[in-house]
Amino acid sequence: MTLEPLLSSFVPIWALTAVGYLIGRTGLLGEQAEAVLGRFVFHVAMPAALFTMLAGAPLGTFADTSMLAFAAGTLVASLLGWAAARWLFDRRPADRAISSMAAGYVNSANLGIPVAVQVLGDASFIGPVLLFQVLLVTPVILTALDLATSGGRTGDGPGRPRLGRLLRMPLRNPVILASALGATCSALGWQLPTALGHSCALLGGAGVPTALIALGLSLHGRPATTGSSGRAEVGVTVLTKNLIQPLVALSVGLLLQLSDRQLLAVVLCSALPTAQNVFVFAREYGLSTALPRNSVLCSTLLSMLTLSAIDWALLPAAGR
Repeated sequence: MTLEPLLSSFVPIWALTAVGYLIGRTGLLGEQAEAVLGRFVFHVAMPAALFTMLAGAPLGTFADTSMLAFAAGTLVASLLGWAAARWLFDRRPADRAISSMAAGYVNSANLGIPVAVQVLGDASFIGPVLLFQVLLVTPVILTALDLATSGGRTGDGPGRPRLGRLLRMPLRNPVILASALGATCSALGWQLPTALGHSCALLGGAGVPTALIALGLSLHGRPATTGSSGRAEVGVTVLTKNLIQPLVALSVGLLLQLSDRQLLAVVLCSALPTAQNVFVFAREYGLSTALPRNSVLCSTLLSMLTLSAIDWALLPAAGR
């Protein structure tokens, strides 16, 4: 993969984030723009996108041997992110969930698809990755966030059983609810009427650009980190995401004796940077957005080098 196609995959991320920063700097949308756009993404656009994607995806693609290697990389990176937040930086339980997600949740949609097309020639492996993150990783993270913050967000008293809150969470959380409905439609073979399905797809298409605009808005008038501790935490998270996660996926893939092409796909997807969903979730749950914001930006920048190195090292063996 030459540098020009790789850069073209990253340009939309940088461009829309820069637009968000300029909007924040000029005050064009007012002081509440970041909060409003964040809520729009979490409660409206993201659920529409997830429902559309899952309703049209055959869930059987989720069962793939190569996904074991990707899942192993995700699990190790996420656990390391949680452990660092717990024992190195003494973060609260809710912030640990965000740290875990920042270290292991890849940008598989708006960046993974064009990168896979450039390197592999198609984006077929992205489908199982999306399903894995949406159906398994996202509910786990959101459950942890909900349990850690539910007292302040739902009005549940301290004496209410956590099991009850857990059982009611899909009805309160639009992301999980939309994912469950989409997976149900896929399993039963149901489809929305054409006009309604097209409307849902259009609404979902607004999620990624709006999230990037909100990410850019968050950069205006705020320090990049909160001192040396903040910089160290971002550094640990980014190194875990960009280096450890793909190395674990590579090791497990070799143990599973994946084909050269499968191994390239697994390692490539594992090396994708942190998804902007992490920032959206932190924003929605009223947590500090410094770590997810900076992790998204720094891991995206570093991934230009790591993805190029993976392409150089593994593509000759895999071929096209």
